Amino acid sequence: MSIEVYRDPWGIPHLRADDPRELARAQGRVTARDRAWQLEVERHRAQGTTAAFLGPDAVEWDVFARRVRLADTARRCFDRLDAPTRAWVTAYTDGVNAGLGEGARRSREFADTGLEPGVWEPWVPLGVWLSTHVLFAGFPTKLWREHVARTLGDDAVELFATDGPGTSGSNGWLVDAGRTATGAALIAGDPHRFIEAPGVYQQIRLACPEYDVVGLAVPGVPGLAHFGHTGTVAWAITNAMADYQDLYRERLRRRADGTPEALGPDGWRPARAHTETVEVKGAEPVTVEVVETERGPVVVPDDGEGGAISLRHPPRVTGELGFAALPALLAARTAGDVDRAFDRWVEPVNVVQAADTGGGTLHRVAGHVPVRPRENMLRVVPAWEPAHEWRGRHEPLPRAPVDGVAVMANARGLAAPLGVEFAPPHRADRITGLLEASREWTAPRMASVHTDTHLASARPLLALAARLDGLSADAAALRDRLLRWNRRMDADSVDAALYAAVRGGVVRRLAAHPVFAPLAEPPAYPAVFRPWLALVPRVAYALETLLTSGPVPPADREAAVRAALEEVAAAPPDEPWGATHRLAPWAALPDGDDARWPGLDGDHDCVLSTSSVPGVTDRSARGPAARYVWDLARREDSLWVVPFGASGVPGDPHEADQLPLWLRGELAPVITDWNRLSKEHPS
Repeated sequence: MSIEVYRDPWGIPHLRADDPRELARAQGRVTARDRAWQLEVERHRAQGTTAAFLGPDAVEWDVFARRVRLADTARRCFDRLDAPTRAWVTAYTDGVNAGLGEGARRSREFADTGLEPGVWEPWVPLGVWLSTHVLFAGFPTKLWREHVARTLGDDAVELFATDGPGTSGSNGWLVDAGRTATGAALIAGDPHRFIEAPGVYQQIRLACPEYDVVGLAVPGVPGLAHFGHTGTVAWAITNAMADYQDLYRERLRRRADGTPEALGPDGWRPARAHTETVEVKGAEPVTVEVVETERGPVVVPDDGEGGAISLRHPPRVTGELGFAALPALLAARTAGDVDRAFDRWVEPVNVVQAADTGGGTLHRVAGHVPVRPRENMLRVVPAWEPAHEWRGRHEPLPRAPVDGVAVMANARGLAAPLGVEFAPPHRADRITGLLEASREWTAPRMASVHTDTHLASARPLLALAARLDGLSADAAALRDRLLRWNRRMDADSVDAALYAAVRGGVVRRLAAHPVFAPLAEPPAYPAVFRPWLALVPRVAYALETLLTSGPVPPADREAAVRAALEEVAAAPPDEPWGATHRLAPWAALPDGDDARWPGLDGDHDCVLSTSSVPGVTDRSARGPAARYVWDLARREDSLWVVPFGASGVPGDPHEADQLPLWLRGELAPVITDWNRLSKEHPS
């Protein structure tokens, strides 16, 4: 069997093989050659073994990975795959193993850490998927809500509801044939994730006699799970913001022989327990007791009240992760095929959009959402009460017809019955308004939507500022300037920097208000959950709510805005927003050179969502991890871009050659003509 690897001018791999299994092997091999370090970090994250080469800073993740049983769950899900899917995934890992040695020799991180490339077992891609998404739905938010309810009362449990710093979202939109210049649909968007170097999405093309698909892969996972274009149908997803993971308060005790028991609806029942050792580079090993009750693995061994907290989530319960959908998506020809493929989807729960060249469209929720009381969706619930047990799954999941445009941006919509916490409507409303302004959309014009920087969430703060009197002359001038501001968070805008400085001051003052004092010290939960438990970020992302309602008295809200205006007026920033709103990507081995990262347009609630944490830092760690436009008139007119490049090899010409495009909001062409590609000869 022959395997051919081609590259476009951006170094993006285009693979051609004789059958799907050989193609999966080729995908694994080229990914290992291009991104060996990234793949090995992800494998170790799934196994809870990163501290062995990254040191003490990685211990908390490794302990969590062991407690939550990531690797064991991945093995269980792999064993439940149907035989063809299992063989397809195995072919991918065979390819990874074939390419890791060469990839490791090209990547200096292996020598820097002393890490030797290991062996990918067939279950590892499922482990990579789990480790990437186990915190994606934000179950630690329930720990925060529990903390709020205990300190402020049950009525305040949803006070801070918002798309917070620990979650991931996306923009996505479908424009049907009646609103495009070509008479064929367009699908576009940008997934918002923590920006990593190398990037979390890999541009790739997979071609064999059965199909020819371009799209964005997750390195370490075969196929194109989230975004793809087969030539006759294209699809894309966003986070539905559904709630499908539960936390249970467990009462545990030990038998005389040391065996743990947990109190459930049927009384005391045996729990499983064993110990594991986390090796730590440069430090002593850490011993972890892994305990699992009939609800699920214990992720908080001490809840501060003499109990523990366990996690229940669909893959652990059902042994299903939805990987059978992946080869079915590659073979899809119509929106109906995509629909049927996503019937097999499990985690994460997504809103899916698809369109085909025959005029078919799709707008639906896909994934496994258990049926249980709403209280389970809000907070930690008692394991011993029968009312909190799961009772099947939501079926059918919501869907809607597409009429003109369909927009998905993590706001309440299709998935509203399935969750409790959604993004504010600003991004979805803004995208809808922009799209409805034209009936002649083309793929290149979509960049104007991707890069829109209007900040509708500034309204409550500016409305309070407008009502203030008795300000100093400088503060009044600052207030008046902000009221004239166009509310665009452009990197070259000093007005945007002034607004951000005032906003940060308001956030800090509200967080310091006596009413929130009980929340200032988070519970002593494992450190991996701290991003969800910090007060100032919670206030920052719930600022609109807290400025218009909630426990802070109106007079104190005005006082916070007044004081922030006076503070900024006394020492106003004289540089634009981009001077402080700079990219802050995550890397397993950071180089410490933060100054080299550029300034960014956008803000958390802009369509161009480059999130910082007001009141803490203007640096942006989360934003568009890719941008895409799928054109159903001609696939070769489609466009895409990622924050860095196709290669994860330091110093490679394609390590970061797309960064200038990404910063300017431009996109690269999707090249599908094999004659315009360069064939790569085996090394």
